[in-house]
Amino acid sequence: MKEEIRIFFTSLMFYTRIPSPIKFDYDPDYINKATRYFPLIGWIVGLISFGVYWLSSFLFDTSIAVVFSLIAGVLTTGAFHEDGLADVMDGFGGGWTKTKILEIMKDSRVGAYGAIALVLLFLIKYTSLLSLFTTLENQPPYVIALYFVSYHALGRLTAINIVFTSVYSREDATSKVKPIAKQHGWKEIIGAYFFGITPLFLLGQWHFFIVLLPLFVTYLYSKKYFEKWIDGYSGDCLGAVEQIAECVSLLTFISIWKFM
Repeated sequence: MKEEIRIFFTSLMFYTRIPSPIKFDYDPDYINKATRYFPLIGWIVGLISFGVYWLSSFLFDTSIAVVFSLIAGVLTTGAFHEDGLADVMDGFGGGWTKTKILEIMKDSRVGAYGAIALVLLFLIKYTSLLSLFTTLENQPPYVIALYFVSYHALGRLTAINIVFTSVYSREDATSKVKPIAKQHGWKEIIGAYFFGITPLFLLGQWHFFIVLLPLFVTYLYSKKYFEKWIDGYSGDCLGAVEQIAECVSLLTFISIWKFM
């Protein structure tokens, strides 16, 4: 149990800006094992975002509350995944070889492709959340909380699947400030799927499992695309897939509600 607690707080420390109550030295083995809790981190980020949305809704209308919920998510993760999306768009938009793509992604500056991608990302998230929660305005708060948890957990599950099925592209570990897991076992796979899919069961209707189909397509296309151009994935690639998968989840939820 002590080891699992340490693994969980390792995951919390590397995937969010939330201070860990436990101090410990960096251990690559725990970084690898922390992937089992990656979707659970989505629960935490989702609940924080929901809390800010719910409290803001008492003072402002839904549109403003949605903006504050997005800000809360960014602050909680330190824009970790958004940064990955921007780097990927710059790298694949401006590079035509593996070396050049990885070189651009390593650059901390944000280029035109990355900036445009971030604008479009938040535009999709904002309009999707606004549309979804307008539809759910008569639902109890816990249902809305489940949607926050679901799209954050599913986004992380989609991204971590690439770790489970592909190889790390970079030959060195100096590309990112935060290290990334490059190994996994059955506990990591079971843990990731348990925490990633459980929110769908809690929503209580089979219709919502439809979201797994477009997410699988997102995972499969991303994996093949990254392997084609850079022979695997990088930490930035995982961040990009996580953000895209969040948008896919939200858009699918909206589509499901349209026909319910």
